[in-house]
Amino acid sequence: MLQFSAFDGALLVDKPPGCTSHDVVDRVRRRFGIKKVGHCGTLDPAATGLLMLVLGQATRLSDKFMAADKVYEGDLKLGEATDSYDADGEITASLPVPPITLEQLNAEADAFLGDQQQLPPMVSAVKIKGVPLYKLARKGQEVERTPRFVHIYSFRFSAYAEPIAHFRLACTKGTYVRTIAHEIGQKLGCGAHLVGLRRLASGKFDVADAHPLDTILSWDEAALTRAVIPFLKLKTFE
Repeated sequence: MLQFSAFDGALLVDKPPGCTSHDVVDRVRRRFGIKKVGHCGTLDPAATGLLMLVLGQATRLSDKFMAADKVYEGDLKLGEATDSYDADGEITASLPVPPITLEQLNAEADAFLGDQQQLPPMVSAVKIKGVPLYKLARKGQEVERTPRFVHIYSFRFSAYAEPIAHFRLACTKGTYVRTIAHEIGQKLGCGAHLVGLRRLASGKFDVADAHPLDTILSWDEAALTRAVIPFLKLKTFE
């Protein structure tokens, strides 16, 4: 019979902006001396919100939890397009924003619902022949990418004050929300890019139950074990 320690399980982190998902994994691993730590779904450095870490023997469950559907909220800025489709990139076009209503934005959002093939942005971690696309993009190269199948369950704008529009979106894993922001800008003829993104949920897990990274790093081992979702309980969420 398998034996589990108090560190074999999942830890829900509320990721801050400015660090990669790998950075979060590395900091938790180093702080508590846990050999095996992984995450269940990458967030871009600028993005915040739920990042599920799996510790110890729970790393074997990472693929199953990574496949879970996701829920996000965020903001896009109309009138500017960037090469990365978000605020970290270089502006590639700047155009006047036409008169747009919230109803028009939601009409555009409706067109994204359901199944679709989505092309990963050049500035992404997707690998072509072992090389991440973002490394090729830095060299000014653009290569052919394979579209990915994704599904958008819901997509709704709740506020708009030119040029910023706030939205909420539920989708399958691997969906590039910044690609959707870019494509909406193209459809409106003025360009757009993502200026804020927060993951609210992944599968049955919610950011409301997550802990800020700084708080976690201030804990002792006893505090960490109280926050870890045990392996056997985690199995019930599969």
